[in-house]
Amino acid sequence: MFVVVSYDIPEDKRRTKIHKILKSYGQWMQYSVFECDLTQTQYAKLRSRLSKLIKPDQDSIRFYFLCACCEGKIERIGGEMPIDTTVFFA
Repeated sequence: MFVVVSYDIPEDKRRTKIHKILKSYGQWMQYSVFECDLTQTQYAKLRSRLSKLIKPDQDSIRFYFLCACCEGKIERIGGEMPIDTTVFFA
């Protein structure tokens, strides 16, 4: 399934953690938007990991599911792809 994930996390530390998790599941497209091509299992695991990190009264994460037909209709006008210069050490 193709899922667009957007998030609004006011705290830097939590936002960085959310970004790291999403980066391991999909492609960073804009500052708080990822595109992810996931299986049902991957989606369930991603959602579970994210829900454990957020503060529901302060944070928001939204999942938009696109069908295969809609995915093929994605258009982009202008703007450069974000460059992630963050270095993570495992």
